Amino acid sequence: MSKKGVLLVNLGTPDSTSVPDVRKYLKEFLMDKRVIDIPSVPRWLLVNLIIGPFRAPKSAEEYSKLFTDRGSPLKYYTDDLTKLVREALPSNYVIEYAMRYQSPSIENGLTELMKHNVSDIHVIPLFPQYASATTGSVIDKVMEITQKWQIIPSIKFTSQFLEEELFIDTIAERGRTSMDKTDYDHFIFSYHGLPERQIKKGSVDNYCQLGKCCNKLTPKNRYCYRAQCFETTRLIAAKLGLKQEEYTVCFQSRLGKDPWIKPYTEDVLNELAERGVKKVLAFSPAFVSDCLETTIEVGETYQEDFIHAGGEQWDLVDSLNTDAKWVACLKKLILETAQESVSLV
Repeated sequence: MSKKGVLLVNLGTPDSTSVPDVRKYLKEFLMDKRVIDIPSVPRWLLVNLIIGPFRAPKSAEEYSKLFTDRGSPLKYYTDDLTKLVREALPSNYVIEYAMRYQSPSIENGLTELMKHNVSDIHVIPLFPQYASATTGSVIDKVMEITQKWQIIPSIKFTSQFLEEELFIDTIAERGRTSMDKTDYDHFIFSYHGLPERQIKKGSVDNYCQLGKCCNKLTPKNRYCYRAQCFETTRLIAAKLGLKQEEYTVCFQSRLGKDPWIKPYTEDVLNELAERGVKKVLAFSPAFVSDCLETTIEVGETYQEDFIHAGGEQWDLVDSLNTDAKWVACLKKLILETAQESVSLV
């Protein structure tokens, strides 16, 4: 029986909380032309002369709040997840993981798969919603590496999985656990933001207007990140029985002065506090592993901001991490993709 390779790819993390390691990570991450999509020279100047020197010390402090004895949660949860998926699949599947930035690298992951003489490779970027800066960047990197190979096996990519029912179910169940303990006034679905220009660059027939066009997922906005985030929220809300007026979709982690997709999470939490909302449950469905953007930004910083603005309680739904149903979701996705490939032969 031929061996099949699967590469799970997460975003990445500094190797440690030291300023040099954080600066090294930030430089690799932000020098990616799909992350900061401006010409190479101004991007180099911005990253190496402004962001790297001035942001790295502050980011290192934030990472020090996140890291445990095992290191970065994003990394060790991805490692643990890979082992569980490996155990769940038939023995002819070879499962490795990689980080888009830092270690273990995508090149290392692909090399490990090829050592097993796999007949094909299925790359799954662990980003539920497609964005050029995340999934697109992973695909770009894989193609950059493999184009140098003498023998290139069949390579398949999963570009998005926000509509996978087991993915939605896992988030909903985690949310329901919190809801069974507290009677919340409102629910926040906070996603990582993107510059508006990146949405418009990918617009089909100028369909994306960053407004009501995101209220429904269609063939023309299927790869619009903002529209996918709204669709993800609708699916989770339906599982939880939430009415539209009970929740808000918003976007976090802005960088620079250019307009990013709205509404901004920090604005929304202040507006909720002004309206007298006291108890909020926050979801972060753009991430599958606990990381700086979930645990620290949404879980701690936004909690402090909300309480300061007049709120009383702000809780964060944990990421999927190694949830058994999330493992089952990946197993189903891998086996179905393999079956589709067989049926096409």
